[in-house]
Amino acid sequence: MHKSLLIDPEKCTSCLQCEMACSFEHEGVFNPAKSRIKVFEFEHGRTAIPYTCTQCDEAWCMHACPVEAITINLATGAKEVDEDVCVGCKVCTIACPFGTINYNQDTGKVIKCDLCGGDPECAKACPTGAITYVDANWTGYDRMRESALRAHPSP
Repeated sequence: MHKSLLIDPEKCTSCLQCEMACSFEHEGVFNPAKSRIKVFEFEHGRTAIPYTCTQCDEAWCMHACPVEAITINLATGAKEVDEDVCVGCKVCTIACPFGTINYNQDTGKVIKCDLCGGDPECAKACPTGAITYVDANWTGYDRMRESALRAHPSP
């Protein structure tokens, strides 16, 4: 059974612990600019939303890659970039409708969330539980609909 990241923006305090944990895990430095998860602030900081690759079922990034550098990790379901194969053309960054694939200037390759091999550091580092790693079925349409209705109730 695959799992995925579930993000609850109502719990996010914009502490950036998720970004720090991610950058340290993947790059060996505490630098939010090198993180595969980003915290976006809205309404002048009143609302913060962690945002990363959603590991789409129909992964446009994977289909767009001309050298097939993005493959599916069968154990986690994550779409992962093989740095040895990636040529840094950035076609996947254009294909991703969510903008969650980034170019790493230092390596000349693209980077995206790989779920840390099934033990996401961002979820472990989140002090408020805004990021959790749950059964993939819990993050579907029904949850999004419920959240939207809470935010914008019908008249």
